Amino acid sequence: MPIRTIRASGTRSTGSTGAPDGAPGETGTPAKARARRAGLRGEGAWGWLFVSPMVLVLGLFMVLPILMALWVSLLHWDGQSNPFSGQADFVGLDNYRALLTQDGLDRTLFATSLRNNAYYVLLTVPLQTGLALGLALIVNQRLLRGRGALRTTFFFPSVTSSIAVSTVFLFLFQGSGAVNSLLSWIGVKGPNWFADPRGVLSLVLGGLGIVDPDRPTGLLAEHSTLGLSWFEWLSGPSVAMCTLILLAVWTTSGTFMLIFLAALQNIPRELEESAAMEGVGRRQMLWHVTLPALRPVLFLVLTLGLISTWQVFDQVYVMGQGAPGNTTLTPAFLSYSAGFDNADFGQGAAIAFILLALILVLTAFQRWALRERGVRTGRNR
Repeated sequence: MPIRTIRASGTRSTGSTGAPDGAPGETGTPAKARARRAGLRGEGAWGWLFVSPMVLVLGLFMVLPILMALWVSLLHWDGQSNPFSGQADFVGLDNYRALLTQDGLDRTLFATSLRNNAYYVLLTVPLQTGLALGLALIVNQRLLRGRGALRTTFFFPSVTSSIAVSTVFLFLFQGSGAVNSLLSWIGVKGPNWFADPRGVLSLVLGGLGIVDPDRPTGLLAEHSTLGLSWFEWLSGPSVAMCTLILLAVWTTSGTFMLIFLAALQNIPRELEESAAMEGVGRRQMLWHVTLPALRPVLFLVLTLGLISTWQVFDQVYVMGQGAPGNTTLTPAFLSYSAGFDNADFGQGAAIAFILLALILVLTAFQRWALRERGVRTGRNR
């Protein structure tokens, strides 16, 4: 049967490497691999050549100053001499110990600034994120008239100078300012906002009769952390700090609104139409369709808000510099004050690096909390 006959001369035998015997390109394959690797090395060299200006700029103006500041944090330096000439006293980790482990005024002030800033972050980030998302959902409606004017109005506070806005808030929240005048119309006597160091949470608990804000007792007064009693940690933001929180929410929501708006406009319309055809309501649409699509943007907004709120400085500098009673003191302003007011740049740099480590840890935790959680598949039984 000629069809099923296979000539021996037409078969190919393979060696141990699996390559055909006598293949014409047997010696050419390694040559091609070498040429490919040489081409990749050439592309890599050209790539480094093109990015070298930016790498040089980042190295000179970011990496090098960070390393210099890290060295300064290990010194007792007054800023009057060269910290790299040996004239400054090398103290090792003493600046960090004074802030974290040693009893004294330095640790108390640092703990107070951490407490103030923690409340500032816990209230500002959720409020500005929720307000920005709500405004984005409003101005994204297709049938809404004057969407462009509304977007401009909501975004305008974000492009206004923070110093100018802080000055305006000083006049608005004075004892006889416009805010207290409006409150008096409804029978409410407003506080002297920027001179009231009382904690809001302690005022609420005192009003309910749970604790005595003036003389706390029990576990809250007997235990302490970093030199502050538990009552001081849990007393909440001061009335003065609440004005800073309102200022931050009002001035930053516009920027985050634009970020959310761009993400909302990138959601496929077919996805929303198919969900509407299935009878999904607006709340279910928001929870099961819109928010999952906005997860990467939500992480971006929360990360930007977290970093900016832990680095708040200019509003604190203009609106009290920590007053009243250090209830508006923040780590960023404390770092500035330690260096430029007290001539202790080593401690100021140490505060800055502790703040950097705190931001990195919180950002990593936030990334873990907002990560994509895959669906686990198991055996069907």
